[in-house]
Amino acid sequence: MRTVIQRVAKASVTIGGEVKSKIGKGYLILVGIEEADTAEDVGWLVRKIVGLRVFDDEAGVMNRSIMDVGGDIIAVSQFTLFASYKKGNRPSWLRAARHEISVPLYELFCSRLGEAMGKPIGTGEFGADMKVELLNDGPVTICMDTKGKE
Repeated sequence: MRTVIQRVAKASVTIGGEVKSKIGKGYLILVGIEEADTAEDVGWLVRKIVGLRVFDDEAGVMNRSIMDVGGDIIAVSQFTLFASYKKGNRPSWLRAARHEISVPLYELFCSRLGEAMGKPIGTGEFGADMKVELLNDGPVTICMDTKGKE
């Protein structure tokens, strides 16, 4: 699994002109899933994300987690994170998992992240044409890939 985690002052997801999810301070997380990903990858990512210390403490040092600051999360499925661009200029999506793998893993990721946070997280809609809006805070953007966890 591959994620792009953006610390935000606010973020929202709109589908068909209707706001599906909206948060203030927290993370907007783009989530890409490939064929080899498993529930173990989900667990590792959730632990890393809730423990990630990128919010400022009293001294202005990035030393606080999303749990420490009471932040919120929106997680958006993003198959394009596995684009292959080695040949030509039109990306290939062959590394992105098929729906029968990616949908359950995305839903598991969202569920486990909500459990770890102790509150629901915002989502997009898998496969929908989404308009994602954010105000990146910092900017702080962290990329995590479960294939590099060891």
